[in-house]
Amino acid sequence: MDAVKAGLLGLGTVGGGTVNVLKRNAEEITRRAGRGIVITHAAARDLNKPRICDTEGITLTTEPMDVINSDVEIIIELIGGDGLAKELVMAAIAQGKHVVTANKALIAKHGNEIFAAAQEKGVMVAFEAAVAGGIPIIKAIREGLAGNKIQWLAGIINGTGNFILTEMRDKGRDFDDVLKEAQALGYAEADPTFDVEGIDAAHKLTILASIAFGLPLQFEAAYTEGISNITREDVNFAEELGYRIKHLGVSRRTDKGVELRVHPTLIPERRLIANVDGVMNAVLVQGDAVGPTLYYGAGAGDEPTASAVVADIVDVVRVLTSDPENRVPHLAFQPDALSDLPILSIEDVETAYYLRMQADDRPGVLADVTRILGDSGISIEAMIQKEPQPDSDKASIIMLTHTALEKQMNQAISNIEALASIHGEVTRIRMESLGAE
Repeated sequence: MDAVKAGLLGLGTVGGGTVNVLKRNAEEITRRAGRGIVITHAAARDLNKPRICDTEGITLTTEPMDVINSDVEIIIELIGGDGLAKELVMAAIAQGKHVVTANKALIAKHGNEIFAAAQEKGVMVAFEAAVAGGIPIIKAIREGLAGNKIQWLAGIINGTGNFILTEMRDKGRDFDDVLKEAQALGYAEADPTFDVEGIDAAHKLTILASIAFGLPLQFEAAYTEGISNITREDVNFAEELGYRIKHLGVSRRTDKGVELRVHPTLIPERRLIANVDGVMNAVLVQGDAVGPTLYYGAGAGDEPTASAVVADIVDVVRVLTSDPENRVPHLAFQPDALSDLPILSIEDVETAYYLRMQADDRPGVLADVTRILGDSGISIEAMIQKEPQPDSDKASIIMLTHTALEKQMNQAISNIEALASIHGEVTRIRMESLGAE
């Protein structure tokens, strides 16, 4: 049987890695897929740029539509962004070609439209590489945990942020200092906003939540908060209290709706996910039947991400001749069975909190703070007070609270900051136990 022809849009890091993996493991991949897979056409912005892969036998072009209009059966979209990429993916679907993509922004923002078009044309859109690089988390939730009612999931799904927080904890460095190193190492872009402010993680969390709970993709409803305001002091105080700070994506099914939020989070240091360091990714999923399961691995890089891309290509090849109605649905649930559960506003989320404030070092201040928290129905789990520095009359007060509604905490913080004895803003970091429920 002839090999399946694939066309590649984008010959950068992941594109080059995909070519390398397909060529190096060609025999093994053929045995798994039942047919050979070859990239016959590829588009790149600069054809003279040095590549990490051998492009011999591949017809190269600077025009992506030339690849789509060729005789390939599968289009592999690796150019990123959600403008041109969307146009190209929709054009490929319109021609009845299957699509494999690593583009989380594209899926998170336009997936509903793309999947509807693909269903109408009877083609697949595979996107395992869009979340957590080489970790097969999409397949695990969509297929491996199909017998479970997913209760919640939480993930370290941006390696750049995790690298920064790890360096701050292990080496006592400041955020800005580590960010510069992350940029020098290529972990962070020149404009690191997507990584450090949680946008990249929110794209990925949107996809995971839709698959876990059977929801339409709703990226615009995700709450995002970055790590740029995390200080060395917060990292050290968290450690002292038995916690680690991670930039976490959390989605939980509740009676009122689904939580969809990305923010710095205190996690008990004994949890496995709290010990995921550097640029590594991990996703913890709680199912009603299986309990907690943890998925760990490289969240980026040429061959880890290519591993997921190639796995998707193999999946597509395996079902090329199958009835479209019997394929695994894009969002795990049948398209006509997606839920209308609302995404909760962050104000309606209930969680525990870490609070840090600068206060006058005199009697009565602590009583005022605890009274305000008590009036808002918020109880304290633990507290430490740091003595003032020799040249200061202000002490650091750190509190861990029991669970409370975000709107109640917002009001309490506003009232605490209004006290004459409290100086500056109250630092608030949410906390998650991530234990079995």
